[in-house]
Amino acid sequence: MKTTIPLLLAIFCSLLPAQETPRDPAPGPVNRALPGGAERYEVQARSWRIADDEGKDKGEIFHVYYRLLGTETAGRPISFVFNGGPGSSSVWLHLGGLGPRRVPMGEDAVAPSPPGLLLDNVDNWLRFSDLVFIDPVDTGFSRPLEGVKGSEFHGLEEDTRWVGEFIRLFCSREQRWASPKYLVGESYGTARAASLAQHLQSSCDLYLNGLVLISPVLDFSTLRFDPGNDLPYLCFLPSYAAIARHHGRAGVDRPLESLLAEARDFARNDYLLALARGDTLAPEERGRIAARLATLTGIAAETWLAADLRLDQDRFRRELLRDEQASVGRMDGRFKGPECDGDGIRCEVDHSLTAITGPYASAIQHYFAAELGWKSDLQYRVLTGKVNPWSYAGFQNRYVNVADRLRKAMVVNPHLRVLVCCGYQDLATPFAAIEYTVDHLGLGAAGRERLRFEYFEAGHMMYVHEPSLTRLAAAAGRFYEDTRPRRR
Repeated sequence: MKTTIPLLLAIFCSLLPAQETPRDPAPGPVNRALPGGAERYEVQARSWRIADDEGKDKGEIFHVYYRLLGTETAGRPISFVFNGGPGSSSVWLHLGGLGPRRVPMGEDAVAPSPPGLLLDNVDNWLRFSDLVFIDPVDTGFSRPLEGVKGSEFHGLEEDTRWVGEFIRLFCSREQRWASPKYLVGESYGTARAASLAQHLQSSCDLYLNGLVLISPVLDFSTLRFDPGNDLPYLCFLPSYAAIARHHGRAGVDRPLESLLAEARDFARNDYLLALARGDTLAPEERGRIAARLATLTGIAAETWLAADLRLDQDRFRRELLRDEQASVGRMDGRFKGPECDGDGIRCEVDHSLTAITGPYASAIQHYFAAELGWKSDLQYRVLTGKVNPWSYAGFQNRYVNVADRLRKAMVVNPHLRVLVCCGYQDLATPFAAIEYTVDHLGLGAAGRERLRFEYFEAGHMMYVHEPSLTRLAAAAGRFYEDTRPRRR
């Protein structure tokens, strides 16, 4: 009898409805005036559960939805926005350039004092598109549900599937299927955007009007300084020249565009042929190439010769200002800071990233709680390694390359247009790398007309440079105006 009573009690309890941990209700939408205009907009922070094909909930995706009031959603563009990493939240694009609130950074590539301030952003993109800022699972406040492994979300294919499912779900719940639809990605987020463009068409019958690729990478062979892969040395050289000029080490007596035209031409001709010759390159020719590299980059020919004419981005960052005992930033070569401890070759700190992380992290969490009413005990993961290892299944023993997915999406959807935005001072995804990738898409002359390039005298996150912030918004506004469908 003593064992029967607990057993009956356990059975009875199991029949009761499950009790969930109490949660604060999601805050309602906030109504505010649009900076720089008479219109008003509505913004709401929220988290949605996403389920697999069998209807089983797997995770929650946190997002912030901005909608301009007084407009019909059927003809109003909507943009789904995300950053990269993998492992980055959408804070950078959200408070950096696109949203109606921003963290001011100035023009001088100097780290602002934390905590980050928030100002109205008159260059916001809400003027021409509603905005949805998405934090993929395990970034921001997004999480897998209890008992669900993060590996179900952490990979190229997995990420494409789940972000795509969120976009499909959003269009259905918010009745945005009749809206012109855009993806805006930065860095790895551009690889996500290219993969999503094909996935949304083939799996969800969701066709896009445009992609905005900010500091893009589609073909990772253009970035990886691996033995036997000389392509990155060619793709990084024009950025080396731009950064050297910014710091007064080379090309200061000529216009930037002229210097970069020479660097591009040299990289794809004489420099390419010299690297291809390897050890058979004649000594006099090797000396000539080193001298030309020194002229373009401000780094001594002897250093180039000692490196076998190959300086990767870490070596360049330390060599350029070695006489000042300083290194330049990776995300943005305009930034510089004290030389790091290490082996004298690798840079252990990216001064351009550390300069903005603190201000952005404090500003976004204040914004959510104080202005949007979203309060959570969870850590908002601005940039996290929780997504590692990131799976590139399907690309074993070869470089990841999603350029063909973009090409296929553009072939299937002749109305899809692409805006490519590049920073000259970017050593994370250099502008010549995406130029090379686009040159090898195989779209032909007609297809190339559907891609538009814009360049900025700043780095990976060009919007932290305030003149570039204004130019970026203007370029995007023109792109949206040119690509939105005309109602007959």
